[in-house]
Amino acid sequence: MTRTALYTGSFDPLTNGHVDVVRQACGLVDTLVVAIGVHPGKAPLFSADERAAMIREVCVPLARVEQTKLEVVTFSDLAVNAARRAGASMMIRGLRDGTDLDYEMQMAGMNGALAPDIFTVFLPASPRVRPVTATLVRQIAAMGGDITAFVPEAVAAALKARFAKG
Repeated sequence: MTRTALYTGSFDPLTNGHVDVVRQACGLVDTLVVAIGVHPGKAPLFSADERAAMIREVCVPLARVEQTKLEVVTFSDLAVNAARRAGASMMIRGLRDGTDLDYEMQMAGMNGALAPDIFTVFLPASPRVRPVTATLVRQIAAMGGDITAFVPEAVAAALKARFAKG
């Protein structure tokens, strides 16, 4: 039986926290589908295609180490619908702290009610990436701060280039 999981997020930008979750998830499944949420009302820093390219560049090599297939898709509907389309039996969620746990437990409960056949797996963030959020990374980068400790090298270069244009 093939184990497929869906890991959703905006990934705007991909952070070392996201990479930590991907690394852990790849050790649990045969196929990991990283699903980029696309919402028409939001104006992301990077396009969905740019985010997908960064995820592939950074995460496909990690998945290969674990002999896990990694796919990147976009979705604009319910995460459980994206999970069904991907053939996923589980959804992966990263947890940094108790605040994340409270929110993610509510989401897992709602998703469980909508799709009882798809369960949620929580993966705790490694201590070194617990404080990292995409929002803080964007803010630091926009103000010219050094974000190299918080994002993969390719993402740091993309952020530097993006804010150099502004």
